[in-house]
Amino acid sequence: MRKVDILRKKYPRFVYESYSWETSGEDLEISFDFSIESAEALCEGGRIEPDIRFHPKIIIKNIDRNRTERVGETTLNNLVFNLGLIELLSYWKATCSPEIIIEAGSLNKEQIGWWRDLINRGMTQFFYENRIDFTKSNFLKINSLQRTVLCKSWQKGLKDRVLVPIGGGKDSIVTFELLKKAKKDIASFSLNPTGATRKIMKIGRCKNPIIVQRKIDKKLLELNRKGFLNGHTPFSAYSAFLSSFLAVIFDTKYIAFSNERSSNEGNLKYLGKIINHQYSKSFDFEQKFRKYSKNYLAKDLEYFSFLRPLYEIQIAKLFSKYPKYFEAFLSCNEAFKTYSGIRKPTGKWCGKCPKCFFVFMILYPFIKKDGLIKIFGQNLFENKKLIPLMLELIGERTFKPFECVGTKKESLVALYLSWKKDEKRRRTMSFLLKYFEKNILPRHPNLEKETKKIMNSWDNQNNLSNYFEKIFKKTQRD
Repeated sequence: MRKVDILRKKYPRFVYESYSWETSGEDLEISFDFSIESAEALCEGGRIEPDIRFHPKIIIKNIDRNRTERVGETTLNNLVFNLGLIELLSYWKATCSPEIIIEAGSLNKEQIGWWRDLINRGMTQFFYENRIDFTKSNFLKINSLQRTVLCKSWQKGLKDRVLVPIGGGKDSIVTFELLKKAKKDIASFSLNPTGATRKIMKIGRCKNPIIVQRKIDKKLLELNRKGFLNGHTPFSAYSAFLSSFLAVIFDTKYIAFSNERSSNEGNLKYLGKIINHQYSKSFDFEQKFRKYSKNYLAKDLEYFSFLRPLYEIQIAKLFSKYPKYFEAFLSCNEAFKTYSGIRKPTGKWCGKCPKCFFVFMILYPFIKKDGLIKIFGQNLFENKKLIPLMLELIGERTFKPFECVGTKKESLVALYLSWKKDEKRRRTMSFLLKYFEKNILPRHPNLEKETKKIMNSWDNQNNLSNYFEKIFKKTQRD
């Protein structure tokens, strides 16, 4: 019997038991109680101590008590309850239990359908990597036991301010700088800020950034080391719920994420379904979350992605105008991995992963070679071992890597623009660009035309209001 089948049989129920929150000094501390019940426990009849318990925490630093009092206990309970719903996915995946029991609050049929849809679309990579058939009709039940409705959504208006999540990468920098240039009132926030994030906020002179600490229960890391199920969860969906919570508490109407058009493209098909590593960054998720947010979180809240109309390579061109951030930003996911707590994060570009290579590739046409080498510590176009990765990124080998990278077509465009940049300097042209010239370019005779199309494109499938669209286009031109 496969590991996933053994775990699902042994641990049939995952329970979201409760949540709590309290002010501790100047911080707001939020806790959740999750448990996984074994089949043996359920056979005993009645309720006995579950086999596995989790107690994750979220701490919002330096929050004025007046803010929570303004919102009120009922609304705060509802927002915290919903935060727990997105938090539980990281723990449920350990056993992939066939039933999720919600005891902490109430969900109606529409909400249950919404969460099931998020699991089915946002966790497909996890299902694929663990060879789980999630398409069966009895794969997952979500049952809400409480009948007391907490609060539909915060009905009051919010102030004309913009909340901008700041990560360690280039995209949030572009959003922040463009909105700052437009003289918008910006509230920035960071979740578990890394050294790179702190440098970015310092360089950008972010005023009083909201800092949030998310503390994973060490029990989960222990289970990972023991061989329980592990894999990708929709982190951007987590960020959406957290940012909505913060927007209400800090009285901010707009949440401007930095998700781009490229995230709409999937990676491959599994059991007839598209797997998209970036699903919770996609326009489809954005649309669904906006509806959920207005119905169940805050009526006046406007969640959108400021960079949605553009491809990653277009954003890279915009980012190239901000050299003050070059030595601070860090997009390599390997730099932050702890591998279930067994090693310390490196905190630097690895130069080997899909993310490193893709970012190098899209920045190369717009930044001087010496400057780019200074950022990455090496010229990645000279690494012959990256040929298979290059072919994956352009869709000519296996499938597009499970990373936050651009579309296959824009990866081709990035290589083409990089090659054109060095075309007249053949003696010093890097190995991978020569490889591109000889083995890839001849198969794409219309690449010049495709390049112009992508570099000048604007996707109207976005949630920018006319006001924010004008800001974007004006600051882009200036």
